[in-house]
Amino acid sequence: MSIAGNIASIHDRIVAVAQRAGRQPKDIALMAVSKTQPPERIREAYAAGQRLFGENRVQEFAGKAGALADLHAEWHMIGHLQTNKAGKTAELFAAVDSVDSVKLAEKLDAAARALGKQLSILIEVNVGGESAKSGLAADSRELEDLLLAAPRLEALAFRGLMTVPPFTDDPQGARRYFSKLRELRDTIAARKLARVSMDVLSMGMSHDFEVAIEEGSTCVRVGTAIFGERTNR
Repeated sequence: MSIAGNIASIHDRIVAVAQRAGRQPKDIALMAVSKTQPPERIREAYAAGQRLFGENRVQEFAGKAGALADLHAEWHMIGHLQTNKAGKTAELFAAVDSVDSVKLAEKLDAAARALGKQLSILIEVNVGGESAKSGLAADSRELEDLLLAAPRLEALAFRGLMTVPPFTDDPQGARRYFSKLRELRDTIAARKLARVSMDVLSMGMSHDFEVAIEEGSTCVRVGTAIFGERTNR
């Protein structure tokens, strides 16, 4: 199927699962994960109506951003980010969905201030406790420190949480991790912390996004199901 056909199919699936879960399909955003994809394939997705894109590597996106500069798209950084790339990230992206330390948040805030812009961020939570993955533990002191730092990081808009759960062949295996992130979001939201919004729950990818929607996801990150299997990593 074409990229346009894939996008249409995913939207149909989002509508179906949202209706089953008693949710409004309009409350669930589809992010096309365009890492490793060349500009012409990203343009195909754009032509099909896709406007929200996620990239994993700053330098890879920097190399193709010029060829996509005319598109009125929203670009999010969703991969692990080193602090020394904060400046370039703030230039290239509207949002960083993978903030996992106070230090990184401070660097992004300084870079956004220098550019005179506001950067939306999500806090990445490592719900599975996997040592090979980035993200903060749900009960960590650093997560608390990051939330409490929001009032002084005025160039950052704290919008919610993101996670990448442990992979399981059965999409149902991710359900308890999605549920855990939703519960954490609800707990943080109930505290009504200054300058901390918890409107966004970014969870669910090509193989498990329907389960994520059932558990409250407001943004699903889909790459393979839109663009096909990647030939390079």
